[in-house]
Amino acid sequence: MQPLKRNILLNPGPATTTDTVKQALVVPDICPREQEFGALVGAVRRKLVEVVNGARTHMAVLFAASGTGAVEAVISSVVGPGDRILIHSNGAYGRRMIEIGRVFLAPDQVVVVEQPFGTYPDVARLEELIDRTPRLTHLALVHHETTTGMLNPAHRLVEITRRRGVLLILDAMSSYAGVPMDLQQTPYDFVVSSANKCLQGMPGISFVIANRRCLESSADHPARNYYFNLWRQHQCLERSGQMPFTPPVQVLYALNRALDEYFEETGARRRARYTASWEALVAGLRALHLELLLPLEQHSRILTAVLEPSHPNYSFQTMHDELYARGFTIYPGIIPDLRTFRLANLGAIDRTDIEAFLEVLRTYLDEHGIL
Repeated sequence: MQPLKRNILLNPGPATTTDTVKQALVVPDICPREQEFGALVGAVRRKLVEVVNGARTHMAVLFAASGTGAVEAVISSVVGPGDRILIHSNGAYGRRMIEIGRVFLAPDQVVVVEQPFGTYPDVARLEELIDRTPRLTHLALVHHETTTGMLNPAHRLVEITRRRGVLLILDAMSSYAGVPMDLQQTPYDFVVSSANKCLQGMPGISFVIANRRCLESSADHPARNYYFNLWRQHQCLERSGQMPFTPPVQVLYALNRALDEYFEETGARRRARYTASWEALVAGLRALHLELLLPLEQHSRILTAVLEPSHPNYSFQTMHDELYARGFTIYPGIIPDLRTFRLANLGAIDRTDIEAFLEVLRTYLDEHGIL
């Protein structure tokens, strides 16, 4: 394969990938019902669980969908007719879970804790609300809220929910494989993520890493949808080793390669690489007199939200276009009534790439008289 132009994607996924992950897309044509492909699906499922040390208790259920599809599968499938779910939101992706809940569940089944975007969760308030909500069976929240770059304190809720028999659903879309997670130490019941963020694979596959016992308890729930029924999808994978509907064949080969590269690097070294990139980014932004949205102790070290300069020469679109032309992709903010832009440091990039970006950003700000 000819070498491809390398773009540095500073959006929160899809991420910059290695050439070897890209090359893994190029495979001989194969029917996805062949035993050989079924073996690949089985290997991917085992590796996904291994990333979070979940083999003793959990299993992976794959979907051909964006991450939102897997979130929809969990919320629509595991909350029974008499159950109630508490959904926490302090960003756009928590709000999306609320919207999904309201589509599939009765109004009295969805209890909402909605904080302003960028507000750190009040764990004591959540615990109190759990205690005074009758028939509460599930709690759902986002781990890394990429609206703001905040890492929510999900680990502090594990013991709270377990003592009360409440199942914990974690949207780990942009924290899985980037933030340390061990399901034997922090036994989340359902962890949802996708291939194209910290795993550094291609978009098109999302997955749920589900506690076996908790997944089995949803077997008799009436189906609220067809394609995204979590128990049906699990049953098909277990019986046949295949996905019930046509999978993105080449994307699964790329995901298998991305998983191998994760284990070659190791989770600890990937986190260290991301942290070194984040440290360089924060130092560089401060040197350019750009203000960060969050205090450092709340950062995920995977994405940073930056307040836009209040300068008459500043335009996000102009800055985006000029940086894009030089090989760097940045991302707009989505916080209501607050102008921000976002810079992610996940993917197959390192500190050197961040330093190169900062130099290009400095040049842009200087040329436009914004510095």
